[in-house]
Amino acid sequence: MSVMKQPQVREASTEELQEELVKSKKAYSDLRMAHSLSPLENPMQLRSMRKSIARIATELTKRELNA
Repeated sequence: MSVMKQPQVREASTEELQEELVKSKKAYSDLRMAHSLSPLENPMQLRSMRKSIARIATELTKRELNA
């Protein structure tokens, strides 16, 4: 469950981004489920995961449009 910052997202290949997007979405849903059962120690993890997913998805869309 690594949060990717914008420079990392830009440097990664499209295949790596697609793999990371799938992993991040799975990790986010697991984290959300765990949070609903018992509160997370750091609920800000949810926000950072969601933003990371958005960064990756945005970069993939940008690459699709430029291709």
